[in-house]
Amino acid sequence: MDIALNLQCEEQNLIKACVRQERWAQKLLYEEYYSKMMGVCLRYAGSEDEAQDLLHEGFIKVFNNIGKYQPGTSLSSWIRRIMVNTAIDGYRKNIRRRTEDIEHAQELSTHEADAISQCSEQEILEAIQQLSPAYRAVFNLYVIEGYSHKEIGDCLAITESTSRSNLVKARLKLKEILTSRLYGYEEE
Repeated sequence: MDIALNLQCEEQNLIKACVRQERWAQKLLYEEYYSKMMGVCLRYAGSEDEAQDLLHEGFIKVFNNIGKYQPGTSLSSWIRRIMVNTAIDGYRKNIRRRTEDIEHAQELSTHEADAISQCSEQEILEAIQQLSPAYRAVFNLYVIEGYSHKEIGDCLAITESTSRSNLVKARLKLKEILTSRLYGYEEE
């Protein structure tokens, strides 16, 4: 039997066992996708504890909805989408919306060399976690997930212009944080 076909059969059997709520299968699925999905959650969370909460809440949704998974599509992508949506739901629950100063954001520029190219993955992740939840959500959805500002606005119940403003401010704040780490000073 072809290796790819064998793996696909194993995945289908694992999914069927999860649909039957067999604990061994749920444990195996959790362990298989833990690291990758924790990485997704860490980008949206303000701390490792918050990321763990998102991850666990996301896996609960995965197990509750595993029967809706369509064979033939990427299981990893399906689980990732649930994790991202869980992070968005968390954002909606925990953040009080406030109007951003859009005019000020339009005046800001990001043409200088970026500090990100000189930083490790861990330093960048820690900097992203220091962003406010609003900036962090927009940054992740736009830069990492590839959402448009219209889609972000729809997801987060904000305007497209607020999404754009938050992205500009998030990038500037990241630059400030990373430059400060690299060179030991704050930008003005």
